[in-house]
Amino acid sequence: MAPHSEDVTPSTKAPLEPGISETKAKVQMPKFPGPPKFGDKHEERKYLKGRLAAAFRIFGKYGFDEGVAGHITIRDPVEPDTFWVNPFGVSFSLIKSSDLIRVSEEGDIIDGGPVRLLNSAAYAIHSAIHQARPDVNAAAHSHSIYGRSFCALGRKLDTITQDSCAFHNDHVLYDSFNGIVLAEEEGRNIAQCLGDKKAALLINHGLLTVGGTVEEAVFWFISMDKCCHAQLMSDAAAAGRGGETVKIGEVEARFTYKTVGTPLAGWFSAKPLFDLIHKETGGDYLG
Repeated sequence: MAPHSEDVTPSTKAPLEPGISETKAKVQMPKFPGPPKFGDKHEERKYLKGRLAAAFRIFGKYGFDEGVAGHITIRDPVEPDTFWVNPFGVSFSLIKSSDLIRVSEEGDIIDGGPVRLLNSAAYAIHSAIHQARPDVNAAAHSHSIYGRSFCALGRKLDTITQDSCAFHNDHVLYDSFNGIVLAEEEGRNIAQCLGDKKAALLINHGLLTVGGTVEEAVFWFISMDKCCHAQLMSDAAAAGRGGETVKIGEVEARFTYKTVGTPLAGWFSAKPLFDLIHKETGGDYLG
């Protein structure tokens, strides 16, 4: 059965935050499309594998590849205790749907393409997250330059831009670096630290984002990397002038989060990225 999108109108019925005017709440929001719905789980699997392959092409386009490092996963809709991931050592920019491999909670490769090599770190981190978070269908981790630079500072993001409001009170700092994540215990520790948040800054390592859809996880990763970039530049410029950055107030940050930090906002914000990669590749990733 072909998927269909559902129009979703973001709610403006929530109680207003103190200091937020009635005028802002009365602005009529457009009806946004939502993620497609499927009546056939095998059709959904095929669709999601295509979206995951597209996600890797997007990461390759943004330069989030670093040798063989980095991984994105999607929970399998047919057997939800398994997930699809990229084969170890295959370029993000070449990945096709048929290349993806399916992995069990025990780390066994049970389905997939011709290269059946599993990144041990991908298994350790993603298996733990998928088991701990039933609401998470996708997770993304890579060694982006601004993400790993910011993760060397040992601090969380400041809420200094509208975009960073998406992560306000919704990300954590995992402040333990024990080398390459190869042990299942380390993966569980990361999942425990992540809790119910959408993102983690892994100290001396890089960014980790999750979502109910692969689009959401991808957008949070790209946006968080840009927020890291913005703060690195802003902090440096402020220090050079003998001052500090201006922080967004708690009330305003929480209000803005309700627009830019929701799962629907993440999915819809990623849609142009997926549309563009489809156009640029001619749908090659679907092969």
